[in-house]
Amino acid sequence: MTSNERVVVIGSGLAGVRLARRLGELGTPVTLIGEEEHPPYNRVLLAEVLAGRYSPEVIALPAPAELIRARVTGIDRAARTVACADGTVIAYDRLVLATGSNPVLPPLRGLFTGDRELPGGVHAFRTLDDCLGLAGEVRPGARAVVIGGGLLGVSAARALAARGAQVVLAQQSGRLMERRLDPAASSLVERYLTGLGVEVHTECRVRDVRCAGGAVRSVELADGYALDADLVVLTCGVRPRTGLARDAGLDVREGVVVDDELRTSDPYVHAVGDCVQHAGTVYGLAAPALEQADALAALLAGDAGARYTGTRSLTRLTLSGPDSPFDLAAFGETEALPGDDVVQLTDATRGTYRKVVVRDDRLVGGVLVGALGTVGALARAWEGAEPLPSDGGPLLHLLTTDGGS
Repeated sequence: MTSNERVVVIGSGLAGVRLARRLGELGTPVTLIGEEEHPPYNRVLLAEVLAGRYSPEVIALPAPAELIRARVTGIDRAARTVACADGTVIAYDRLVLATGSNPVLPPLRGLFTGDRELPGGVHAFRTLDDCLGLAGEVRPGARAVVIGGGLLGVSAARALAARGAQVVLAQQSGRLMERRLDPAASSLVERYLTGLGVEVHTECRVRDVRCAGGAVRSVELADGYALDADLVVLTCGVRPRTGLARDAGLDVREGVVVDDELRTSDPYVHAVGDCVQHAGTVYGLAAPALEQADALAALLAGDAGARYTGTRSLTRLTLSGPDSPFDLAAFGETEALPGDDVVQLTDATRGTYRKVVVRDDRLVGGVLVGALGTVGALARAWEGAEPLPSDGGPLLHLLTTDGGS
């Protein structure tokens, strides 16, 4: 592209803001369109706002110079314009979709009122409005049921417990965060939450949300048992937000399909962040979204060699408790396959757990709980995919020495 081409970015989340700011720094004209009334913010920190540790102002992102608050309703690819709900039409030379993702709302009986709105006391947990609405209703002693035991559900349960709520976490699978952790680490997360007063139920399927007078009263489980509830929080995952792309006739599968130049099936339309499907993968994580934004900024600013070739992402979670934080990190494959070598160290006194999986002399994954000083070096060894020395000494050093390198 040429330096005077106008770039329009739809979506003011982490990826959209990062891209717009990078382009602005590189002297490329850019307009960012965000539909939320709040200034752009770091969605990763919403649980800290819910817990009362941060105010919304603390998690605000530095906004680019040209930010328009509007809801985009359509894309005219032939005219290269986008239409907004208020009637505004904005022209572009290059368009970038950074539309993010929507929360998955489970198909529970009683979940929606006639106008497809959630009943009083039932909240998704995806936006700052979701967070502020929930924070405005939680009270010490309130009975809260969190449905979903992934990363977001665990974070929400901890935050509600910090606000004094009586929290029950209902997880359909057999353990918490099962997509990212091995069983031992999942067990440590459950033990930590239990220590905060959270009641954890695994292998627990929710069937029904019962309401009276337009507000939730209880949650019914598949076995017929009912949990009294003043609040229900839905943390059942997210789905790429692809409606605009699909309506515009772009190639959409699970997400908006892009190539290594983060280009969609229209050469003048790119996409980054949670809405993207690259090389068959939808990440839904902050680190890949930021890497995509940086790569696309370089490309649009004139670096013809800039490419995004995928992210080997690391999951990191810090749960702040009354005594000390609970730190966790996981990367790659945390479950061993037949023939893999596993090195596992547990220190019950310190409450730490470290495990790495080695395949064909290469580090393919690991999970660490507590004392994460060594996680950076381990992650670099994993990302480099270099053969490990046969004597295993450096690997053992990384596992046993905090801050090892």
